[in-house]
Amino acid sequence: MFADRVKIRVMSGKGGDGCVSFRREKYVPRGGPDGGDGGDGGSVYFRVNKKLSTLADLRYKSQYKAENGKPGQGRKKSGKKGKSIYIDIPPGIQIFSSEGTLLEDLVEDKKEFLAVKGGKGGRGNVHFSSSHNQAPRKAEEGEEGEEKELVLELKLIADVGIIGLPNAGKSTLLAHLTRAHPKVGAYPFTTIHPNLGVYIILENRHIVFADLPGLIEGASKGEGLGHQFLKHIQRTKILLHLIDVSFKEVEDVIHEYETIRHEMVEFDPSLMEKKEIVAFNKIDMVQDTGHLAKAEEYFRGRSKKVFRLSGYLGKGLKPLVSYILQTLDEE
Repeated sequence: MFADRVKIRVMSGKGGDGCVSFRREKYVPRGGPDGGDGGDGGSVYFRVNKKLSTLADLRYKSQYKAENGKPGQGRKKSGKKGKSIYIDIPPGIQIFSSEGTLLEDLVEDKKEFLAVKGGKGGRGNVHFSSSHNQAPRKAEEGEEGEEKELVLELKLIADVGIIGLPNAGKSTLLAHLTRAHPKVGAYPFTTIHPNLGVYIILENRHIVFADLPGLIEGASKGEGLGHQFLKHIQRTKILLHLIDVSFKEVEDVIHEYETIRHEMVEFDPSLMEKKEIVAFNKIDMVQDTGHLAKAEEYFRGRSKKVFRLSGYLGKGLKPLVSYILQTLDEE
């Protein structure tokens, strides 16, 4: 199951208490203090793991607690530190407080974020000896750990985000380009969560495609799949705008394009700055392609590169991929 938002509670460990202890030594009052310090409590960290792609593992465990530190002992022995917890998450995670404040944006592999720090261990009575008090019966208690409720949101990181209205053929195109197996159906909203696929060029060169759920008019206000679709666009480097041109007039093609553009700018105006490629899909179902020239002229007037293709038959994909690769290198 794809999971891109979870709420969890994290708790660090309490510090161990300091020890009150005295050694036996001749001519030293009560043998002298030798109580050790308590161990620090364990902390909770988030750690990026590029092998992960969703937050599914965190959906089934809502609480994470690190170990408490052990108390100090006699002979100045310090208590053992509590074991820390490392929670592995996929790249592209934003961590928010329960109030909605962004605490960290984790993208790079192996990067760590300290969510809650373990309590410091208390000092043993050996630290409180003085010329006025050579046999202190005082030690510190360990500090309490921290506890926080956090919200984790995943924004996919992909080279190319495939966008378009429901049933534009995004999943079919992804399946033909990559080895991904998204659900494909002849009805709107077949895709209800993002799918990732990798187009391998060479051993060390590939393109990551994201098939993003379709949206409808009003998505920026939460209609349809709303923000579930739009937030993932923010991470992609290039947008591949797929338009179903089967049985469509020029005005319909332009209207569908502008509908999505309007929702994007309402959600986040900075999305307009992303490089965008336009692709006329389902060209195999068009009997007379003469009217598409007028539509292409409209997009060229807006400095958009236009491709004609059939995701179902796999036609026109090589020139598209070649141009995407060139654009990625330029970006």
